[in-house]
Amino acid sequence: MIKIENLQKSFDGHDVLKGISFEVGKGEVFALVGGSGGGKSVLLKHVAGLMKPDRGSVTVDGLEIGTAGQKSLRVFRERLGFLFQGGALFDSLSVFENVAFPLNEKSNLSRNVIREKVLMELENVGLSGSEHRYPSQISGGMVKRAALARALVGDPEIMLFDEPTTGLDPVTGQSILSLIDACHRRLSFTGIIVTHEIPKVFSIVDRVIMLHEGLVRADGTPADFNESRDPVIQAFLKG
Repeated sequence: MIKIENLQKSFDGHDVLKGISFEVGKGEVFALVGGSGGGKSVLLKHVAGLMKPDRGSVTVDGLEIGTAGQKSLRVFRERLGFLFQGGALFDSLSVFENVAFPLNEKSNLSRNVIREKVLMELENVGLSGSEHRYPSQISGGMVKRAALARALVGDPEIMLFDEPTTGLDPVTGQSILSLIDACHRRLSFTGIIVTHEIPKVFSIVDRVIMLHEGLVRADGTPADFNESRDPVIQAFLKG
């Protein structure tokens, strides 16, 4: 479904991605791990079409994202959900209004249908009864849940998660990972999770890809990583 070939990206002469290649199958969920500044979030933004590669390509179901026109990108993004690192909720909108925002902007659904979909998605993420509150009135974990509901309300085929547990305590972070797993089992989306939550994330993903110094250092199952004797992988697993 997603094919990344020789993806290269530099900023101010600094090579961040030096030739990344891998494929993601439909319905597969994998963790993208590696040290800070290793290019994980940059790669995610290329998949979403928020950045264009210097060289190489990202192709989704035959559409090359980096060279696609605005109309094709718009259609593609209707299939895409993105959970940003900080949640990226609008402070001036209520939880309900935040979750409803993509439907109001991109769909022709009636107000009643939008309301039903939003309330259902809030229930799915455990936020029933919080729809009238504002981001400043809820906890960090609730902000992430609301942002997840907003990303999922359009029933995306592809989900991108950029550090979904950053800034959360261990218990809340684990609850967010469990919620992502439950949402995947319900919707069967194809998912990429950028995370530092090792090894907690291993229980909810099919594969793990590790970036190191701008390249793919390893690509395998969680068991492959736990059993690897690669010193870089072992050092990362041990924190």
